[in-house]
This record gives sequence, structure tokens and C-alpha cells, in this order.
Amino acid sequence: MSLRRSSGLVGAVALALALTGCGSSDSKSDSSGKGGTRVFAADNGKIKIPADPQRVVATGYAVPVMIEAHAPLVGISSWKRGESMMSKKDLATYKKVPKVAGELATETNYEAVAEAEPDLIVIGVPAPVLGDIDVKRLESIAPVVAIGPTVPSAWRELSHKQADAAGSLKQFDAVKAKYEAKAAKLAEKYKDVLPQLKMGHVGAYGETAKGTFQREFGSSWGTNIAEDAGAKYYGKVKKKGPGSRAVSEYPSLEELPESLGKADAITYSVNPDGSVPEPVKYVMDSKLWKNLPAVKAKKTFPIRYTEAATYGSGMQTLDAIDKSFAPLLNR
Repeated sequence: MSLRRSSGLVGAVALALALTGCGSSDSKSDSSGKGGTRVFAADNGKIKIPADPQRVVATGYAVPVMIEAHAPLVGISSWKRGESMMSKKDLATYKKVPKVAGELATETNYEAVAEAEPDLIVIGVPAPVLGDIDVKRLESIAPVVAIGPTVPSAWRELSHKQADAAGSLKQFDAVKAKYEAKAAKLAEKYKDVLPQLKMGHVGAYGETAKGTFQREFGSSWGTNIAEDAGAKYYGKVKKKGPGSRAVSEYPSLEELPESLGKADAITYSVNPDGSVPEPVKYVMDSKLWKNLPAVKAKKTFPIRYTEAATYGSGMQTLDAIDKSFAPLLNR
């Protein structure tokens, strides 16, 4: 599920029933060793969970994280929006594990969850969406840990907690190390060009019917991974809201010159196949866009996989960023 970066945030977030765990810094283990329990501080309180889970049910954002971390999954939700960002091996695992929920929180199949006989259920949705889930019914099946997403860039902390809850940090840390090494390599590669540019970003969730576009700032979906490669995004939200609205806003198209007129370069979100989403095309087709200094200077760069929320999928984003920014090295 993507945390929609639009005024329809809550509705889009409701599309994701995500499971997350709680980090080791928030947990305490008893002295019973393997087969014992530990306590996780979660959105729904301090929850006693297995110290070494053997049968985990995961949905939403936790699905790709748990798959990458090789967690002992016995049930997951549908996660179609993330299929294009999975490796062939992870996609095969995703298709193999039984589905116990759909794309919507309201599509949770409680009977299927029970039949999977989990010893841990982890839910990672924002507090407003948690109300769409019968948590007490799930608690009658297995311990439930809930940790909701906050700002987009927080996927790093949330995914760590998810893997920790499942007892799968070893593989998680291995993937994280690969991501960090790749990001560091790109930061070194572009150190003489990227940090010097004042950058802006056009996101994929503007509302054309309302005549608005999505302007993303640092730590947002379209920018946070590029920042790991050394990109610097200027400005901040005029009026902060919850979640992604703390790092993105939705001005009218007429405000485009004011919003991005000072940018030396502009990145923009595109679909996984490289096609331009309608809300972005709406902006790029306007005369106001064509008159922006960055556009006239031919310093606009598409970024694929901006919805990445795991270290594995983030590596695909880094590859896409490298390909897009490559012309900067020849200028």
C-alpha cells in the first residue's frame, strides 16, 4: 500500500493493512530462552509476543519487509502495488504464501488468519485506519502488535521494527547493508554535482480535477531515497499536517512558479514502467512548467519506484536515480 500523498491520504492508507513490529530497543525478554516471550511497546500498548516467532501473519507494508527478511510467514495480504518492486525470488515467495487479506483493511479474512495458526500478528496502519480492523478478534487468535506509519522516510525505522518483531533481523540487516553501500557509492559518484543543486520534486498525487499538483519536500516519498544519494531538496511545507502532509503540499497549478521557480533542478515521480502519471503530466503540459528555470536548463529528472518502503525495493530506486542523474556528470 502506498501512503497517498494527496488530500485523500487516509483513504489511500486504508488500502494498506500493514504489519509492523517493534524494535529491540522497545522490547524486554524474559529469562525462559527460546520459546519464551518479550514485550514490545506498540501503538496498541505493551504487547507480550513470542521471543522467537515461528508462524507470522503479515499484511500491507510489512509484506515486502517480511519477505525480504525471510520471516516465517504463514499468511500475508495482497500487495499488488509492490509486485513491480520485488525481486524474482521475493515475488515467487509472495505468490506462494497464502493470502489472508485483500488490499483493503476491511478485506481481512479473519477465518483465514485463524486457519493459518499464527503465533504473531503485526499490524502497521495509521491510527485512523486501525478502526477498520477487528483487533480484538485478531487478539483471540494470536498476539497483535500495531505500529502505524508516520512520515514517508520513516519506512527505515518501521521496517526494522517489523523484521525485529519476526525475529528476522539477520537477513534484514544484510539487505540494509547492501542498500547503504549502494547509496554511499552513489553519493560519492555525484558528490561534485548533486549537493550543489537546489532541488524540487513533483509527486504523483496531485488532483487534476481540483487544479492542484503535489510538491514534495525532503523526507517525502519522491525525495527521501534521492537524499541518501546526496540530493538536497529546498523549502518546507507551509502548513504541516499529519503523515505525508508534513513533507508535501498541494498548491494550485498557478502557484507553480512560486513553488519551484527557485529550483536549480527538478525531479518528478513516474510509474515503475517509466510512464508519466496523469497528475505529473498535467503539470508538465502547462506553459508554467515550460517556463521554469530548471526546465529551460534541461535539468528535470524522472524517478521510478518512489513508493519503495524497504531496503530491497529502495535499491531499485537508487538504480533508477543513478540512471536519471547520469547526464549531470557530463555537464
